[in-house]
Amino acid sequence: MAGIYLHIPFCESKCIYCDFYSMAGNRHLVDQYLDALLAEAAQRKQEIAGEVVRTVYVGGGTPSLLSEAQLARLVAGLREIFDLSAVEEFTIEVNPDDVTPSYMRAARALGINRVSMGVQSFSDADLALINRRHSAAQAIEAISVMKEAGIENISIDLIYGIPGQTIDTWQQNVDQALSLGVHHISAYTLMYEEGTRLWVMRKMGKIKEVSDDEVAAMYGTLVSSLKQHGFLHYEISNFALPGYHSRHNSSYWDLTPYLGLGVAAHSYDGAVRRYNPSHLVKYIQCMEDGGTFAEEEHLTENERYDEYVMLRLRTSEGIDAEALRNRFGDLHHRFFLRKAEKLVANGMLSHQQNRYFIAENNTLISDSITCDLLWEE
Repeated sequence: MAGIYLHIPFCESKCIYCDFYSMAGNRHLVDQYLDALLAEAAQRKQEIAGEVVRTVYVGGGTPSLLSEAQLARLVAGLREIFDLSAVEEFTIEVNPDDVTPSYMRAARALGINRVSMGVQSFSDADLALINRRHSAAQAIEAISVMKEAGIENISIDLIYGIPGQTIDTWQQNVDQALSLGVHHISAYTLMYEEGTRLWVMRKMGKIKEVSDDEVAAMYGTLVSSLKQHGFLHYEISNFALPGYHSRHNSSYWDLTPYLGLGVAAHSYDGAVRRYNPSHLVKYIQCMEDGGTFAEEEHLTENERYDEYVMLRLRTSEGIDAEALRNRFGDLHHRFFLRKAEKLVANGMLSHQQNRYFIAENNTLISDSITCDLLWEE
C-alpha cells in the first residue's frame, strides 16, 4: 500500500507559532502552483508504481483556501495520473472560517471523506493571541456543517500551553471538543520555534511561557479525559475513537511508502527519502521547465535503524523486537535488546510479549528515552 501527500503552502495569515513552509499574500500563484503540482505528480508517479494507493492527504498551509473549482481540478488531475479506486481515506485540512455547506458538499462529492480542522483553542482570547483568523463559535459551527454535508470522520487540532492558559481553561477546551462528537483529536504543546513570531515575542518579554509542570498537568488532563470517553491514545499527540485513527499519518510511523508532492514535501519509497526544497517560485519555475525538483537522501543501515526506533516509539504499539530483527538483522537486534532491557529495569520503557513501548506516564520524556536506543558508532 502507499499514500500520497500534497502540500498547499498558501495561507490567509501566518500563525505566530507556525514553522511549516507556508506564506500569506501569494494567492495569485495558486493556479500556477496547481499546474506545477500535477506536473510533478505525473513526473514522479513511478516512485509508487506497483503500490496500491490507500490514502490521500491534502495538507498545508491552508488547503481550504483553494476554491471549489481549484480543488475539483486538483482531484481530477490526480485521478488522471493515479489509480485512486482503492483509496480508503482522503483527507483535507481546513480552517474553520473557510467551511461552508457548499464547500463541504463539493469536497464530499470529490471523494474526500475525512477533514482535519485546525481549531487550536475554543477560547477567543487564545485564538487572538496566536493570530488565528477564526472564532470559537465558527469552529463549533464548522463541525455541524461538515456533518450535514455527510462527512463524519472529523479530526480537530488543539494546542495546550498557550500563554495565559490554565489547567482549568484547558479542561474547558477538552470538554468542548468532546461535546462536539468528533472522532479524532490531535493535541500539541505550544512550541517556540526559532524564527517564528512567537519565539521573538518570548525573547522580547511580551509573553510568558507556561511552566513545564503546568504543561505536564495539561497533558495528563487531556489523556485522562479522552480515555474516559473511549479515545485510544495511539500516538504521542494523537487520539481516536476505535477505527478512526489517521491511516495516512500512521503510514509515516510504519515506514509505509508515500509520495509527497509540492514545495517542501517529503517522500519515502521504502528505500530512499526525497524532499522538495522550500521555495515556491523556484518550484513552479522548475516544474514549468520540466526539471526535477526533489532532492534525495540515501540513509545508511544505521540511520534507517535510528529512524525506525524514533518513529515506532511514538506509537502505542512501540517496537516488536522480532520485527526489528527481521528488518535489520541480528547485530541491531542485539544492540536494541541490550539498551532496551536497561531502560525497562529503570522504569523508562515498558515491555510486554517481545514488544517495547513508552508508557503514557513517560510520554513527556520520550525524546530522552528514544535517544538512549539510537545506534552508537
